[in-house]
Parts: sequence; C-alpha cells; structure tokens
Amino acid sequence: MPSAPTRVVRSVISQHAEEAVSLRHIRSGLLGAAQVTLHDLRRHDDRVAAHLDGLLLAGEHGYAACTAALGTTGVGEVFSAAVIAIENGNAAGLDSLFAVSQAVPQAQAGLLSAFGWVSSQYLQVTVKNLLASECAWRRQVGIATCAMHQVDPRAAVDRSVADSDVLLRARGLRVAGQCGRQDLRAACMAGQMDDDLTCRYWAARSAALLGERAGSIEVLKAIALRAGPNQRAALCCVLKITEPGEASALLRLLAQDPSTIRLLVRGTGVAAYPDYLPWLIGQMEDLKLARLAGEAFSFITGLDINYLHLDCEAPENLDSGPNDNPDDDNVAMDEDDGLPWPDPAKLQSWWNANQQRFQPGVRYFMGERVTVEHCKKVLRDGFQRQRIAAAEYLCLLQPGTPLFPTSAPAWRQQRWLKRL
Repeated sequence: MPSAPTRVVRSVISQHAEEAVSLRHIRSGLLGAAQVTLHDLRRHDDRVAAHLDGLLLAGEHGYAACTAALGTTGVGEVFSAAVIAIENGNAAGLDSLFAVSQAVPQAQAGLLSAFGWVSSQYLQVTVKNLLASECAWRRQVGIATCAMHQVDPRAAVDRSVADSDVLLRARGLRVAGQCGRQDLRAACMAGQMDDDLTCRYWAARSAALLGERAGSIEVLKAIALRAGPNQRAALCCVLKITEPGEASALLRLLAQDPSTIRLLVRGTGVAAYPDYLPWLIGQMEDLKLARLAGEAFSFITGLDINYLHLDCEAPENLDSGPNDNPDDDNVAMDEDDGLPWPDPAKLQSWWNANQQRFQPGVRYFMGERVTVEHCKKVLRDGFQRQRIAAAEYLCLLQPGTPLFPTSAPAWRQQRWLKRL
C-alpha cells in the first residue's frame, strides 16, 4: 500500500468519498438492471475503484472522510468506509462498522458488499476470525464473504444451517446452495419445514439448486403465491423447474389477483414457454405493462427489440417514476427504466413469421433451448437480469455447480468467466 501523501487536499478527498458513496448506490440498481451488460458494469466498477483508490492513497485522511459521511448510515457510506478499513488493516475501524451495521440493519448490505468487493489477499486473516467469532452477525458475514469469492467455508456452513440464530441459519441455508454443497441437501430439505419463512425460502431454493425437486417446488410455490420479500425470487426459481402444465396452473393462480399482474407478466417470461408469446403481445397494449411484457418476450425469444427496430416511441406525458416536483409523492424508481417500448404490431408480424422455430411446450431461454453451453453464453454476453437467470439455470442443470456471483466486481467476473 503506498504511503500517505505529505500534502493532503481535503476538498479532493471529500469529493472522492462523495463519489464513491453515490456510485455505490447507483451500482445497486445496475446489478439487476434491464439493459446493463457485464461490459457496462465494468465501466461503472472502474469508476468506483478509482475513487476508492483516491481514498486509500490519502491514508488516514481518506478513512476520516468516509467516517464523516456515516452521519447518513446508508449502504454506500458503510461500503466505502469498510473497503478502506479492510484494505488498510484498520481492525478498530472495522469493529466500529460491524457495530453500526448490526444496529442499523438497512446498512448491512453495504458491509457485506465491501467484503465482496475487496480482493481475497486482504481477507484471509479477517475472514478466519469472523468464522470463529462468537457473534452470529460476524459469522454470517464470514460465510457470505466466502460464497461471494467462490470459496466453500465448509465446517462453518455445516454449523450455520442449524444454528439457533435465525439470520445466521438463513444465511447458512443460502450459502449451501451458492456453494453447490450437495452433502447439505438433506439439511436444506429439513430446513423447508423451518418456522421462519425466510429460512424456508432459502432452504427450498438451495434444495432446488442442489437437485431436490418435489419438496422444494411445493415450498417455493407457496411462497410465490404469498405477498412478501421473497415472492418474486421464489416464483422465478420454481418456474424454471416446473413442467408446462404445472407452470400454467401456477400462473393461473397468480392471474386471479389483479394486484399481481406485473408478477404474472414477469413469470410468463421466466416460465419461457412460447405458448405464452401471443398473450404477452396483447399485454404490450397496456402502457403500464408494455415494457415488462417486451422484456418477457425477449427472455423467451432472445430478441433485442431495440437493435431489431421492433420498438416504438415512448408515449408522451408518461408518469413512470420520481420527478423534480417537490409536491409529488411518487419517489419510487421505475423498474422498467431502460427497457425499450415494444411495438405490438411489429412483434406480432415477427411472431407470425417465426413461430415455426418454437416448439409448443418446450422451454426456451433467450431464443434457444436451455442448455449448459447456451447459459454460459448468456452469462458472458447478456444483460444483468438475463445473466442472473443464466447463473441459476447452470445450477439447476448441473446440481452441485456453485452459483456464479453476478454481483461481484466486474473484473473478477470476467476472470472467472474465462475459466468456465
């Protein structure tokens, strides 16, 4: 690590701290964005890294600038401070951030992502201590860090899947699937009966990734039909492993509730049967569903609606998210932001000309049948939402395969992809 400069320009250091926080917040959105490729993520991550390097070069002044920002204890603020503390070997500073994140749960993602961001050379001793800690939160961070770096923490996960601490137990069940631990499949199957709904979800998802189907499908279906934080993820997982008739039955149950229409449209794309394409074209007539239906259409067919000029102009005066009006209570980000506006007539013409390429009742993902090689290609070249699906498919197709971390720093993902 370079020594701190003898002359410090505090305004520049403060700017590095502010930009690192801001860019980390933006990164959260990019990881699940509709039109962001790994190349795009690499460009953004290089910007984050440049500002963090500026803070590291400033030595103690850089860490002070990060801690000054902790007046707002958010994900980006904790992330930046934790990266600097880890890479500088600042144990006291890291202890403080553990205490802050434990007291402010919404900041915990920042601490976790910092451990996922830094290179493994800075982590070996620290993670070893975390895994041996008496604090359940520290052990949780330890096993999550190993999974983010594609390292199996073995005995630590073995203990955590049955731990009395519900959050650690949930993390252990999650990591069992992420690490491809088929020897823990029975533990995950048992976890599907857990009293805690979050533990049940991670147990069922991991059991499915590890090759178990019957029990995991039923648990995931139940979660997918119940409003909650894991509803969408459970639906996306279970629809990848159900047969056409069972998938249609699940989607029909969703269709009974008008409030789940967006989940239904998304699920139709994930189920990935071409039988649904005419229905999706019909949903494109609804401005609130058009872009999402277009994305679902692309998930099945592999079409790039923008590139093939199958889009149309955005409607005028569309209220699709936050604006500059201080009296407007709409502050939610538009999850369809960046998606093209599909032209239903053009897509209907395309479907009329190409439907013979698609066999009814056969699952298609990005225009091809679901195979290991095709999923690897999507993982390399697809948009983030497509890459997330491809990573999950690789585990479902080959139980015991570690789940590829699509949220890891882009340069690390590119290195790992060369080994696939």
